[in-house]
Amino acid sequence: MAVILPLQGLRYTAEAGSSPADLVTPPYDVIDLQAQDVYYQRSPYNIIRLEYGKTYPPDTAEHNRYTRAAAFFKEWQDKRILAPEKQAAIYLYKQEFKINSRRYIRTGFICKVKLEPYAKGEILPHEETLSWPKNDRLALIRACKANFSPIFGLYADPDLAVENYLHQATQSKNIKPPAMEFTDETGQDHRLWVVTGEKVIQQVGRAMKDKLIYIADGHHRYETALEYCLTQGNGKYIMMTLVNLYDPGLVILPTHRLIKSLGRLDINNLLELLAEYFIIEEFPLTPNYENLNQFSKTLTEHSDSAEGLANSTPVRKRHAFGLYCGNHKLYLLILKDKKNVSLLMPKDKSITWQNLDVAILHYLVLENLLKVKNLSTGECTGYTSNTREALMAVDRKEYQLAFLLNPTLVSEVITIAKNREKMPQKSTFFYPKLITGLVISKL
Repeated sequence: MAVILPLQGLRYTAEAGSSPADLVTPPYDVIDLQAQDVYYQRSPYNIIRLEYGKTYPPDTAEHNRYTRAAAFFKEWQDKRILAPEKQAAIYLYKQEFKINSRRYIRTGFICKVKLEPYAKGEILPHEETLSWPKNDRLALIRACKANFSPIFGLYADPDLAVENYLHQATQSKNIKPPAMEFTDETGQDHRLWVVTGEKVIQQVGRAMKDKLIYIADGHHRYETALEYCLTQGNGKYIMMTLVNLYDPGLVILPTHRLIKSLGRLDINNLLELLAEYFIIEEFPLTPNYENLNQFSKTLTEHSDSAEGLANSTPVRKRHAFGLYCGNHKLYLLILKDKKNVSLLMPKDKSITWQNLDVAILHYLVLENLLKVKNLSTGECTGYTSNTREALMAVDRKEYQLAFLLNPTLVSEVITIAKNREKMPQKSTFFYPKLITGLVISKL
């Protein structure tokens, strides 16, 4: 079902005069203004100027971050800061990283994938999207006619056929060591191989032909590319990094919710409302959050979930959340009875969807109990995968409450996508994010 092609990508050359670590960035949607400044200072050729350029007060419709990105993109190609691969390739990409002192290696490959509307059922989303990021990405793609960062896609290959083909190719006598190898600012190791052999490219293409692709990260960019393709009549392929669902390095972290604009908040009244549905246990938080890891462990234990194979039915027997109200008031919320909650959930959703932690939090707690409005617009909500940062944001009075979640299961993501449903926005945080700037695809 998936149509993939090799990619004659643009990559940085020695003319850039910097280590690759100084030229790349995380995806634009996790870069704040302070980080944007840092990347600007690292190199005059950092990809930030193309992917997520600065805005300035004098900007107009004719001169803005998008037109500057297009000008930089042309200039860098003219100067051969960026140069095309000699021939079309599939790029084998490995990210090595640590979580709680445990080391993981996630393997994927970068290629072009044919754009297909979701309705065809060959490329499937799992999350809702917001309008403003799509407007931003559409302006960029119209100005530059290129993909600077890949969509993160998943596919199911329990036999690891694709990885075996690519590994065999990179271990042959004709393949050199990684074309790019570096350690980034977070300590993650990145290695990229250029695979150009016609035989292995055909093998990978055949192996992917019967596969569905699930979008893990990049829903806004994918939908933007679809719109651009439909309106412009070109750009029918998009750059993706594809990772096997059975890859041992595939990790999902939780995305915690930060809530503001609730007006005058009475914590005791809130706890009374929650007590109808949850067992509430206060957790004695130490002054500098030293025991926060212990709370996270407790939260995981009370979730009582089990991750099965990627195509198995999700298993989550219990639901638990953390609630931080500021002033070191941290609570564990354990759902009492799922049957009562199901009566409040949307009736047009599947049991799997109704059983999602994030769905229960959104519909029962945020909408029904707290009466939070405009959840989909992000006006009252913030998101972070960093538990400590969630608490600090409340203590800094930037938000009134933080709700801490367990991570969504991979099997939940796949089941929701297969059901042609979408989770609430920001339901997953696939870690680590893909790096922007390794390969660029011109449309």
